[in-house]
Amino acid sequence: MDLDAVRAFVAVADAGRFQDAAAELSITQQGVSKRVATLEKALAVRLFTRAARGATLTIDGQAFLPHARELLRAEERAVASVRPGRRALRVDVIGRRLAPAGLLRDFHRAHPGIELDVVTLFDADAAVDAVRSGTIDASFRAVTMPGRHLPDGIGAVRVSDEPIQVLTGPSHEFAAARSIAPARLAGHRIWMPGIVPGTEWAAYYDDLAAAFGLTIEITGPDFGTEPLLDTIADSRSLATFVGERTRLVWPADHGLRRVDLRDPTPVYPHSLIWRRDNPHPALAVLRDHLRSGRSAAHDGEVWTPSWAADEAP
Repeated sequence: MDLDAVRAFVAVADAGRFQDAAAELSITQQGVSKRVATLEKALAVRLFTRAARGATLTIDGQAFLPHARELLRAEERAVASVRPGRRALRVDVIGRRLAPAGLLRDFHRAHPGIELDVVTLFDADAAVDAVRSGTIDASFRAVTMPGRHLPDGIGAVRVSDEPIQVLTGPSHEFAAARSIAPARLAGHRIWMPGIVPGTEWAAYYDDLAAAFGLTIEITGPDFGTEPLLDTIADSRSLATFVGERTRLVWPADHGLRRVDLRDPTPVYPHSLIWRRDNPHPALAVLRDHLRSGRSAAHDGEVWTPSWAADEAP
């Protein structure tokens, strides 16, 4: 249905005269008449009785008027749903228990008036494709090899360095330690079945293992976080890596321990990526919030892969 014709019909119904409706719509009186005639032909009914003193709704016109108004309201809602600044800012946070979700929660507390739509995509390739296509507005990712990985028009800025910790069960050798050096983990079993080759987090942990002579086991099925925690809790030899801001909950009798890594502290480089021509005003607010809130991950020396640039061109 031609919504311009519906709009002309409503304008005439409200004004009572074709001439006044034409002034309201900023078109000619003849243009209003043509639009109403087109609508009447499409509906196969007469909507107005024309007279020298104006236009009066017919019975069919009276029946159609509330539906016509609803059609125009639906049009307004449809346009508003995709208008920058009117729709929610859609952001990928990788996982709802991970640090980027916490960063976005902090942003929401600082800017409660900005509506957010939070999604979780699989890896950086999926996130970049979604940003490029406009499916999402932004994503938190570790950006590997920026010159090759990011297409033209995609921006990225490093917004958070998250310290990595070792998670052990209560009977593990390092369970009572306040902190250890990453090199001391050489020869110990680090189990991370959730690592998927080819992903950005696999690239990070590959470089971490190579830098400190570690062996990270990714064998065995990944049944999720809870089974992993169950296994770590019962093992004297297995440990795993977790981000400092990763939210984990386990039964009290598990007795799991988070042990800090020092000298140096490995940090995971979270970047925000977005399409540079995205006009959503909340996107700029998010970038400014993250830049102003970025601080050093930890006092002392840190380690992160060489590809973790502060900002991609």
